[in-house]
Amino acid sequence: MNERTDGRRADELRPVEIIPGVNKFAEGSCLIRCGNTHVLCTASVEDRAPRHVPEGEGWVTAEYSMLPRANRERSRRDVSKLKLAPRSAEIQRLIGRSLRAVVDMEALGPRTITIDCDVLQGDGGTRTASVTGGYVALALACRWLEERGMVSRSPLTGQVAAVSAGIVEERLLLDLCYEEDSHAQVDLNCVMTGDGRLVELQGTGEGRPFTVAEQQQLVELCAKGIAELQTIQRAALEKG
Repeated sequence: MNERTDGRRADELRPVEIIPGVNKFAEGSCLIRCGNTHVLCTASVEDRAPRHVPEGEGWVTAEYSMLPRANRERSRRDVSKLKLAPRSAEIQRLIGRSLRAVVDMEALGPRTITIDCDVLQGDGGTRTASVTGGYVALALACRWLEERGMVSRSPLTGQVAAVSAGIVEERLLLDLCYEEDSHAQVDLNCVMTGDGRLVELQGTGEGRPFTVAEQQQLVELCAKGIAELQTIQRAALEKG
């Protein structure tokens, strides 16, 4: 395969590092670095559940934000605009849905785990990095609950991670950086469980429509990357 501008193969992830336990106050935390995209993920446990949740069950939710200089130019904080940016709202809903896919709410009990994903530096793939790192923070929080006898068994039912793929200059590429993403003809974000089931696909024809066959190829590319990310997640949890 031809190399990309950063020297990677078409089917190669950016260098990924997940550092667990970076926040001593949170019940679970990690810093995930996917190339030049860096996201701080923390998990906070509260002994109460939202009103919409069935009695005796719990809930997992997420919040997402980019620091003002996470990008090439300073952006305003959401709080300064007195409302959450639509993009941030969409991404945090995605993170929450993705993480809830691998949680048994009955086993969690009447409590809430909130995953905060704060982008320290963004170079493409912040939402997928947030899902991948958010899972590690969530798993550490669930371990914290188990160690204290607050749950009878782990609320986790599996593993989840996410990555992007796209078509750039008619080439199918895995894990797009910002430069690639900004020129992509097709962009696809994929969230997948550890047993290979899809949680969510977000595919967009930015520069041209794409075929069902191309979508399948992109999903297969993502599946390869997600399997590698899940190996990195497990290694981080062993350290944590």
